[in-house]
Amino acid sequence: MTLFLTFVTSLIITYLSIPSIIKVADEKHLYDLPSEIKTSHSTGIPTLGGIAIFGGTLITSTFFIDFDTIPRFNYILCAMTLLFFTGVKDDVIPLTPSKKFIAQVISAGILVFKANIRLTSLYGLFGIQALPYWISISISLFTIIVIINAFNLIDGINGLTGGVGIIVGLTFAFFFYQIQETGWVVFILALCGSLMAFLKFNFANKIFMGDTGSLLVGCISVVLCISFIEHPEVQKKYSNSFTPVFAFCILIIPLFDTLRVFTIRIFNKKSPFQGDRKHLHHILVDGGLTHWQASFIMYLANLSIILLAYSLKHISALFLLFGVLALCTVLSFLLVSFHKPKSKSSNINKPQAIEH
Repeated sequence: MTLFLTFVTSLIITYLSIPSIIKVADEKHLYDLPSEIKTSHSTGIPTLGGIAIFGGTLITSTFFIDFDTIPRFNYILCAMTLLFFTGVKDDVIPLTPSKKFIAQVISAGILVFKANIRLTSLYGLFGIQALPYWISISISLFTIIVIINAFNLIDGINGLTGGVGIIVGLTFAFFFYQIQETGWVVFILALCGSLMAFLKFNFANKIFMGDTGSLLVGCISVVLCISFIEHPEVQKKYSNSFTPVFAFCILIIPLFDTLRVFTIRIFNKKSPFQGDRKHLHHILVDGGLTHWQASFIMYLANLSIILLAYSLKHISALFLLFGVLALCTVLSFLLVSFHKPKSKSSNINKPQAIEH
């Protein structure tokens, strides 16, 4: 009953909040304005949906979670709040990339040093076991910043970040529920309820989540990812090296797409942070699909990789990792080869906030 109430409460809070946010954005002209390269929607659309997502998640989780079930949860909320205010500022008055990066580093530092959300071992992956303390700190900070930005980068079409966030959250919730970590499950359902309500307005093209939402979803996702990998009960259920690889597979859409576009840009001697339309979701939309069609394909791809990886949990983790990367590379190559852009005028997408 608690889990059900958590999801419904979060959904209701967010659902009731968004119309008010849209009204304020209309009155104050707080819009995401079209740009020639990154977007072609013809009218301004509010980018403050992340405020409602944050409100629904925060209010619901703090009400229903027994803080004893999630050690140092207050520091997780602190990191989330810092990213929230960073996102709001950037959605209203764009920040420079360096200022956003500093905020992300501080948030990552709070998670690593205060909340103790860090990778202490690679559990045999690449033959590496326990990590020395400062290497553990460095890898953890890097992982947190990469995943936060990965979710920010895929926030390019309606429904993608929100839907992937739900898939990632519910997958982790399934495994945390198995080991009776109800605190984490409640936290996840608080986020998923908010995202579900947001998607109703987002697919109707009435509001975007903006950096406020994408940074929040990325932050929570990386907290769940590292907590899953490091949990001793998870380690008991599965072979040690499987858990980090499986966590990567759960986050395959944001991580692989980020790796792919950064590689392409560097190969073309461009800055990896220079915006373009090389993302997989852009290719699908430029090929003539609607936003919901493109997002649905990405959902199916994410779910398929998760199910494939889990079904192959007994094989070598390293073989599974390279196999998944090879499969994604081949599929993305086929997508680029057969999905030729129709015309710029047919594209409808939200700009990549991190790439301004």
